[in-house]
Amino acid sequence: MAVGKIISIFDISVEVVLDSNDIKVGDILQVEGQANYRFEVVEISNTSATCISLETTRGLKKGATVELVSHGIHVEYSDKVLGRIFNSYGIPIDKQEIDSLKQRRVDHATTSLQELNIESQILWTGIKVIDFFAPLQKGYKMGLLGGAGVGKTVLIKEIIHNVYSSLNSNAIFTGIGERSREGQELYSEMKESNLLDKMSMVYGQMGDNPVSRSKAVYAGLTMAEYLRDEKKQDVLLFIDNIYRFIQAKAEIATELKQILIGNGYPSDMASEMSKIEERINSNQNGSITSVQAIYIPADDLTDESVQTIMSYMDGQIVLDRKIAELGIYPAINVFNSTSKLIDVEKIGERHFRLVEQVLKTLTRYNELEEIITVLGIEELSEEDKMIFYRARKLRNYFSQPMFVAEAYTGIPGQFVKIEDVLNDVENILSGKYDDIDESNFLFIGKVS
Repeated sequence: MAVGKIISIFDISVEVVLDSNDIKVGDILQVEGQANYRFEVVEISNTSATCISLETTRGLKKGATVELVSHGIHVEYSDKVLGRIFNSYGIPIDKQEIDSLKQRRVDHATTSLQELNIESQILWTGIKVIDFFAPLQKGYKMGLLGGAGVGKTVLIKEIIHNVYSSLNSNAIFTGIGERSREGQELYSEMKESNLLDKMSMVYGQMGDNPVSRSKAVYAGLTMAEYLRDEKKQDVLLFIDNIYRFIQAKAEIATELKQILIGNGYPSDMASEMSKIEERINSNQNGSITSVQAIYIPADDLTDESVQTIMSYMDGQIVLDRKIAELGIYPAINVFNSTSKLIDVEKIGERHFRLVEQVLKTLTRYNELEEIITVLGIEELSEEDKMIFYRARKLRNYFSQPMFVAEAYTGIPGQFVKIEDVLNDVENILSGKYDDIDESNFLFIGKVS
């Protein structure tokens, strides 16, 4: 049904004069008979509508007739999403057709306060360093900070593998502004690791326009909500990179001549982030637990966008290149990795006390390393020597063989229960393993 004609065209925005009063913000329009020219209505004024292009405006002409396609962007809302890779609009990009069973609009209302479950359980990953220093809770949002080449993809794959093995739960990976090569590599690695059928992937690629990049997270969220609400699962949602969402929104705001704030970010940045983060939670059906990669522009943690994102996080996991250079994986910086669960009332006195003791021991170890560099280890007191050697055992102990890396390392992967971690850490600190060489603690599961 024709609803109007195009009267002006910019880079990604299109002005349409309307013939119908039934058009609403969020509706999807297209040039009559041409599905490659689709637009989302973002503003209605009198008899005209401002739209943003979902794909391209190249070759588009003024005067073209537009028709209503649907009331909002819809994606598949069924088991058909598993093992598949989609673009931001829910269209498969893995060269396979999809026989749709049910679809749902991506920008529906968030979970109400009455539906929220704030008494969720801890989500143990079986990865020692995460469960000990920065444990996850079902419904938590965890920031993942780290550059290329420090083991981010391997860590993501291992979390997916372990959570699926222990809870039989699936995962959604959402790429925002990802390079096509990185998406293809992750797809291939997941397939080789037999993890592809346990997850779905949604990509708004780097080469796409900002509308596509901004919509990817909503498509991924909707698929995660299906697994939580219909399949009643505890779902893992990976977002890489959430900063790119804000960046895409800033590009759209610039095109629409909206007011920008410091560093060129959209003035509604906080409300846009809220729409996403408030959908990531637990309810009576299950939970969505999110790990969100965060790019830090110019390494400035005080950047407005970073501060806005971090205000919604329940903790952060920081991957450190210096630790990776030591050959210790996962290369997690335990001093910068935190979680709101590290509280005596949430994880218990024993776990909380051991975290404090380990951080104290490792802090002293860093100080002793500087002394040894200048004076040599012989100048240390017996007490400091004991701390030095036990700290090195602890550092090695928090490395771990990964299931998803068995083909490369030749070491069988290990899932380690938190009780075993607490026992091992306690024994290392107490001196029970003082007569065991530190190399024996590298890439093991539990000690005994």
